[in-house]
Amino acid sequence: MLVRIVMGSSSDAPIAEKVTQFLKKFDVNYEVSVISAHRALPDLETLIEKDDAGVYIGIAGKAAHLSGVIAGMSTKPVIGIPVKSSTLDGLDALLSTVQMPKGVPVATVAIDGGENAAILAVQILALSEEKLAQALVDYKEEMREGVSKMNEEEAVANL
Repeated sequence: MLVRIVMGSSSDAPIAEKVTQFLKKFDVNYEVSVISAHRALPDLETLIEKDDAGVYIGIAGKAAHLSGVIAGMSTKPVIGIPVKSSTLDGLDALLSTVQMPKGVPVATVAIDGGENAAILAVQILALSEEKLAQALVDYKEEMREGVSKMNEEEAVANL
């Protein structure tokens, strides 16, 4: 299943890279595009009309309407990543992404939260792919082991 990642600007590439690194770890297919909902709406419409994605991830800052526009054009799950900009430290993008009207949901992760967007996309795909479901169980166990190691070695040793 494909995860389609759409950035509103090429300046969002560092966040998209966080997403793609995680998707690669889980061997999930993805495609990345740069299409502004404000400056290239016909191109976005053409992309969404393909209807070939299982999940969309929109990455945008400032007015950050990209994820909402995608959600308005598709029945597939949309995950929005608000991006920190120099203007309001990402609060503007967060509010634009999370404040969606009734009937047009966008699952919103933290500002610059590329990793969590990727994890959520994998969790959605894992609902119908057993291999991904097991890979997520393994990943959660790795995280637990990492925290246990910190507890044993670092955090409490210096107190």
